[in-house]
Amino acid sequence: MVAKKSDPEKPRRELSVGEVAERSGVAVSTLHFYEAKGLIHSNRNRGNQRRYPRSVLRRVAVIKVAQKTGIPLAEIGEALSVLPHDRPLTAEDWSRLSERWRDALDRRIDQLQSLRNHLTGCIGCGCLSMRDCPLRNPMDTLAEKGGGPHLLES
Repeated sequence: MVAKKSDPEKPRRELSVGEVAERSGVAVSTLHFYEAKGLIHSNRNRGNQRRYPRSVLRRVAVIKVAQKTGIPLAEIGEALSVLPHDRPLTAEDWSRLSERWRDALDRRIDQLQSLRNHLTGCIGCGCLSMRDCPLRNPMDTLAEKGGGPHLLES
């Protein structure tokens, strides 16, 4: 079978929301949510149906990867806002995005490793060794700092 060469003069057909959902593995409702948050953009056809440029597929992939690493949608939106919507994200674009997120991810990894290391001793003993437990808060002295797990955040 011979592959057809695309005509560079002919614009490529845009994708329906269902096609984007199927090809990206993301629910239609999620695509609508991403669009409402400004992460992706669509055009409307004569029948007022959403139509997406093919470049949206790579953009959705980047959003999914960033979400899986724990990056909040607000940060993803900020990072994507400086990139054009009319072309696929390039390796250079991804390099800039990943560099931007690297320090935050390293901090998050350090926090998770610290949490894991501190919880290991407590899980086995049911937290009965309060003298040695790094998570304890005798006399609720940390209440002055407000709510939250302050020992784990430091």
